[in-house]
Formats: sequence, structure tokens, C-alpha cells
Amino acid sequence: MAKTKKPRRVEGGFSSKLIKKPIKNWFLLFMGPTIICFVIGFVWPFIQGIYLSFCKFRVTTKVEFVGIQNYISVFQDPTFFHAFWYTALYTIVSVVFINVIAFAIAYILTKGIKGSNIYRTVFFMPNLIGGIVLGHIWSMIFDGILSKFNTSILLSTNLGFWGLVIVMCWQQIGYMMILYIAGLQAIPEDMMEAASIDGATGMQQLFKVTIPNMMSSFTICLFLSLSNGFKLFDQNLALNAGGQPFIWKGTSQIKTTEMLALNIYSEFYGSNTAARGFAQAKAVVFFIFVAALGLLQLKFTREKEVQQ
Repeated sequence: MAKTKKPRRVEGGFSSKLIKKPIKNWFLLFMGPTIICFVIGFVWPFIQGIYLSFCKFRVTTKVEFVGIQNYISVFQDPTFFHAFWYTALYTIVSVVFINVIAFAIAYILTKGIKGSNIYRTVFFMPNLIGGIVLGHIWSMIFDGILSKFNTSILLSTNLGFWGLVIVMCWQQIGYMMILYIAGLQAIPEDMMEAASIDGATGMQQLFKVTIPNMMSSFTICLFLSLSNGFKLFDQNLALNAGGQPFIWKGTSQIKTTEMLALNIYSEFYGSNTAARGFAQAKAVVFFIFVAALGLLQLKFTREKEVQQ
């Protein structure tokens, strides 16, 4: 009696040739428009922006190549360095406050307290408000409070600085809190139970078990808050528009609370339209610094991550 051949089993999922082949055939149809839009909307303007940073121009159709002169001017510009150090100080302070408070709130809300879902929603809601609107709202709030002391958020460098910190903390803490809650819920319960059985106190569990297993969440949150801090523009513009200007060495007019993104914007769209190549060079230097800092932060925190 002849043996009957068993039907060949076709593996399911994406390992099946029956599924792989149609995906390969239709790949360009689905991914092509996305790739084209990405090239037109990001890659080409980015390349063009780098080229324009080596030029002097008023409009992009008429440019004059000047080499590295714009970059030399950037590193001789006191307004750029003031905005840079002001932005760096603001970023350090805001990153610490945002992540410490967001993690503390997330830690509390994962302890099973009553109404935790309502609290999560309330804390997250400020993130839904646009930056310009948020800046104007808080500008009115601050001026309403400070009017009793005959001052304004525009007139004081210190008040302007802490005003920006408060606004960004109020907006971003809720978003970072959600990310930290996701990280806390991903920690295996048996690991926490084992630490409790071994006699670890609450603080020991927090620093020896919880935080080491949360490093992937810290990597994401630190990267987002760090990059958002350096790129801050709309809140700075709406809240105090860079603050009051003062004269530096008789030539350069520096705004006390102007951050780097606003400094580049003001230079590009200022009265001196011939300085647009100079502003573009500032933007390129700004990009290189933020990208390098972000990559260093990712490398440092990823080395601390624990494989579960």
C-alpha cells in the first residue's frame, strides 16, 4: 500500500512566503508616499539649510557664498553665547524638576491609591495645551500676581527664568508621568515580592530594585525633556518675548531671558534681513550641539539599563 504524503505545513505569521511576497510587492506603494514626503519635508530642507549657512542672502533664490564667515561670526556673537548659557541653565534646572516630580507622582499613583486614574488624567491634561496659548495664559497669571508687587514677568530676569521653569514643569510633568507609570508597571511583581521577602525596606526596594529596572524609562524621559528644554521657543516667545534688552559693550543688544531658539528666530526675521545666513549658521551649530548632547545622554543611560 502506497504511503500518502502528508500535506506540507505552511508556517503562519510573517515567516510565511505567502505573506512575505505580497508585502514585498506592495512595499513601494505604501511606503513610497511616506518616503517622498519625508525627503521633501525634512531631508531636502535640512540639506538646503546647511548650504545656506555658508551664504549671505535675503531670499533663498539669490544667495552669495561666503564660506565659513557666518560661523566665525556666530562664535564672536555675544547674544548667541548669552542665549546659549541661559538655555543650558534653564535646561538643567527644568530636566531635574520635571523628571524628579514626574517620577514621584508616578510612583505614588502606582501604589493603588483611590482615584489614581482621575489623578493621571488631571496631571496629563496640561500637555494637551499648545505652547503659545500656554505662555499667554501663564503670562496673565504671573502678571496678575506680580502686579501687587509693582513688577512684571517681563522686567525681572530671575522671575522670567523661574516663570519658564514653572510653565514647562506644569506642561510636561504629566506626559513624563505616563511614561514612568508604564515603566513601573513593567517591573516583574515576583522581583518586588522577592525583595520584600528578603527583608528589603521601602527605600531599599526603590533604589536597589525599582530605579535600576526603570532605566529604560529614564532614558526616554531624559532625552525628551533634555531636547525639549533646548528647543523651547513658543513658551519663551509668548511668556516674556525674551525679556528686557540691554546693551553689551556698546554694540550688541542682548535680551535677558532670550533662549537660543528665540535668538535664532529673532536674528532670521529681524530688521537686518542680510543676516539670515548668519542666523542659519546659528541654527546649524545649535542642531549639532543638541544632537551630540542627546546621543551622549542616550549612550550613558542605556549603559545603565538592566536586562529583565
